[in-house]
Amino acid sequence: MSFGEKLKDLRSRKLPPLTQTDLATAIGVTQRKISFLETGTSEPSLGDLAAICRFFSVSADYFLDLPEDMPYPDSL
Repeated sequence: MSFGEKLKDLRSRKLPPLTQTDLATAIGVTQRKISFLETGTSEPSLGDLAAICRFFSVSADYFLDLPEDMPYPDSL
């Protein structure tokens, strides 16, 4: 799944389901930005990615398709 598909999926699975406007308000961006992110028209900034991850309590690894067991630099 793409970043936008994952974002839309998380937004719609929230109970009650969130509108794009609800999510935008919660993370401090515009509804248009959420729409662009979900359609792949634009990519999130690092700040946007962090805000989205905090809001949904997910790791950025989920959006970036990185394995959960990826080692951190200090364990290389």
